[in-house]
Amino acid sequence: MSKKIIAVNAGPRKGWNTDTLITEAARGAESAGAQVEKFDLFRLERYTGCISCFGCKKEKFKGHCICRDGLTPVLDAIREADGLIIGSPNYLSDLTASFRALYERLIFQNLTYTVEKPCCNERPIPVMLIMTSNAPDTMYLDKMKNYQQTLSDFVGPTEILIAGDTLQLKDYSKTDWKWTLFDPEAKQKRHETVFPQECQKAFEMGADLFK
Repeated sequence: MSKKIIAVNAGPRKGWNTDTLITEAARGAESAGAQVEKFDLFRLERYTGCISCFGCKKEKFKGHCICRDGLTPVLDAIREADGLIIGSPNYLSDLTASFRALYERLIFQNLTYTVEKPCCNERPIPVMLIMTSNAPDTMYLDKMKNYQQTLSDFVGPTEILIAGDTLQLKDYSKTDWKWTLFDPEAKQKRHETVFPQECQKAFEMGADLFK
């Protein structure tokens, strides 16, 4: 039986940096024989982050978020999956609000509040976490390591991929915004030379998800 991978795009822009890296990671997983199901968080029915109802702390719901909304099919799919690929752009020095909503509910359902057994997840799965950013690759490394540690503790062993200094627009000159913070030529050059390498890295990490 082939492995089942859930791929989650926590960014709004189809076909751009985050979505492309997730797609490449998914292709890598498929090349290793996995089946991939993808969710785009910005295209789901309405949902929220954790509402602190503590329903998941009851014995009969242990490890299950009982809040029913647009995230429920994603959480259910992850619970039955053999691996998780999730990616988000960096907005204002953190991952998107959509990522945070899923992250809160994914982690909190497995948190027991007990010293003896802090996590009730009996079925850890490998996780690949992708972040894209306009900033340099290393600027948010500590934040990503924090996410990596928490995901490893409550979901499964997590690897991270950061793509920094990304291209935001196809043609910066065709806007009225006059963004003087960026060098369009340098952005384009990096997109043509470095980003393909990051795509290859995403493919390889996706293929290695079960190794």
